Amino acid sequence: MTVLPDRLTAIEADITTLAVDAIVNAANAQLLPGGGVDGAIRRAAGPKLTQATARIGACPTGTAVITGGYDLPARHVIHTAAPVWDGSEKQDALLASCYTSALILADAHGIASIAFPAIGTGIYGWPSEHAAKIAFGAVVRHLSASAAQNTVIFCCFSADDRERYAHLIAALPRT
Repeated sequence: MTVLPDRLTAIEADITTLAVDAIVNAANAQLLPGGGVDGAIRRAAGPKLTQATARIGACPTGTAVITGGYDLPARHVIHTAAPVWDGSEKQDALLASCYTSALILADAHGIASIAFPAIGTGIYGWPSEHAAKIAFGAVVRHLSASAAQNTVIFCCFSADDRERYAHLIAALPRT
């Protein structure tokens, strides 16, 4: 199956405002409230999200768990924990696994539209360009192998990041 570029979009927006089936939260492995994307999602979703993640308890690095969206326009939040950047291939594989694990969970829950932030590029220190290539590769590999017809939004905090993803999408072959 070929991944069509029209199933991938790059936007510059506040992920908490997106009316999609699921948004992805760049969480920590303990699923404790944090800053950055996690803090913004928790504030917008309301206290039930933190109660739900407390019941789940943990999300090992590279895996994903799902909760409701609560007060968000998104129906679900898929939480994943990135590794801290150290430049190793092992860490690259774990970051890719964040995206793959989230998409596998989305497929299992019938989620057709999913929005990802730039996982790991905040306090975890991943260089934006390197993280984007890993994210994009993981998403394209999954969509190419999956029977699901997900649409994926790369929801970027900056115009530079949006352009980075838009360039990767534009380079995909059209069929």
